[in-house]
Amino acid sequence: MKPNFLTLKSICLSLFISFCAQVLAQAEEGKKWTLDDCINYAYEHNIQVQQNILDMRIAEQDLKASKYSVLPNLNGSAAHIYNFGQTIDPFTNTFATTQVRSNQLGLSSTLTIFDGFRNVNNVKLSQAQLDANRYNLEAIKNDIALNIANAYLQILFNQELAKNAANQMKVTEIQVERIEKQVKAGVLPEGNLQEIQAQLATEELQYVNADNQLRLSKINLTQLLNLEIYDEIQVVEPDLDAFQGESELVNPGVLYESAVQEMPEIKSAEYNYFAAEKSTSVAKGRYYPTLNLTGSVGSGYSGANRIRTGDGTNIGRVPIGQVAGSGQQVLSLQEQTIFDDNDFRTKVWDDQLQDNFNTSVGFRLSIPLFNGLSSRIGVQRAKLNMKNAELNLENSKLQLRQNIESAHAEAVAALKRYKAATKSVQALETSFEYTNQRFTVGLLNTFDFNNEKNRLNNARSELLQAKYEYIFRTKVLDFYRGQTLSFNN
Repeated sequence: MKPNFLTLKSICLSLFISFCAQVLAQAEEGKKWTLDDCINYAYEHNIQVQQNILDMRIAEQDLKASKYSVLPNLNGSAAHIYNFGQTIDPFTNTFATTQVRSNQLGLSSTLTIFDGFRNVNNVKLSQAQLDANRYNLEAIKNDIALNIANAYLQILFNQELAKNAANQMKVTEIQVERIEKQVKAGVLPEGNLQEIQAQLATEELQYVNADNQLRLSKINLTQLLNLEIYDEIQVVEPDLDAFQGESELVNPGVLYESAVQEMPEIKSAEYNYFAAEKSTSVAKGRYYPTLNLTGSVGSGYSGANRIRTGDGTNIGRVPIGQVAGSGQQVLSLQEQTIFDDNDFRTKVWDDQLQDNFNTSVGFRLSIPLFNGLSSRIGVQRAKLNMKNAELNLENSKLQLRQNIESAHAEAVAALKRYKAATKSVQALETSFEYTNQRFTVGLLNTFDFNNEKNRLNNARSELLQAKYEYIFRTKVLDFYRGQTLSFNN
């Protein structure tokens, strides 16, 4: 039996697709994320960022609409009308008592010459709102970058904490094996072995807790990225040994003076205030008259507009009065002009369009005298909004100054803590070497050895916390200097 070619082709295609899917899955699982990768990915997939991008695009359309509003409008009109009963025909200016069909065509245009500068200020208002949205988007991105940097450093801290716990376990496991041999040889009592085994169990619990914290920190970063990865995210461990304590030398006042000129949240508040000013100008423009230039062209057709088709015909003598005194009637010869009651014909319709063609051009001035105080109320409301925008600007500056002062103080405190923790670890490492030597030769009991070891382990954990807190605080200061959040600078 010959194999089916289509079946073989389908099997090969399925195997190829499956192979590609596995390769892509392995590549995704094996990918290691840098801080730059995390921040850029969040910019593209964060819902809040996407919503603000849409707000900015809406503001762009509002700006286009305000610019195009200064152009003249142009409108066309067409009508096909049947009139029944008595009406005035606009093309004959006479009463018509029968059914009349009419057509009307026209073009009209209006150009605003002066409107209290409302159109001009509307353009400036829309531009300010667009700029405010743009800087608001940048401020949101900055907040996201700071949160991601903090979560990223938390992963690095928990990784080192887990490694430190694993290394402590290995050291204790070696001690357990050595004491077991000494207990079997009768050199040490059984209690020493139980104490060191209890220490190993404690360190195993510490390692489990550290590993759990590492998993939670990775989940936190994954959620910040809005990333659908069911396996643990892997991050790149940058070289952090080059970080030195120089950020405390930057005066917070100097840092604020430069940051207040660059921070997007300040720029956004400034443009919101400018938009409020222009909104007030727009409201005040309603106090002024409006001058428009108007023009139109049009024509039409009417079925009541009859056409003369013949000369007058004699219809007899008709009395038109009486002779004074005698009462004798005065007769007059009357003639009647013959008209054609037009049905629709193309030539007649074209002739009427030419005959009824009309154009107009003029100026229209509208002077606001009283409108229920709506203009005055609108101006007062706009002034209140402008005052509110001014307060928001001042509050944004105040918040920025307080944030910089706090960040500077936290960076200085973190540096001091880091230096103190470094000295503590160095001293305890020297002490532990001496303690380990005494414990190895049997000059120190297990309790004192474990106590000294725990002191060193706690000091190392404290050093790790101080190190990563200091790194994050210096990155925050770099952020206020206008530098990009990255471990490459």
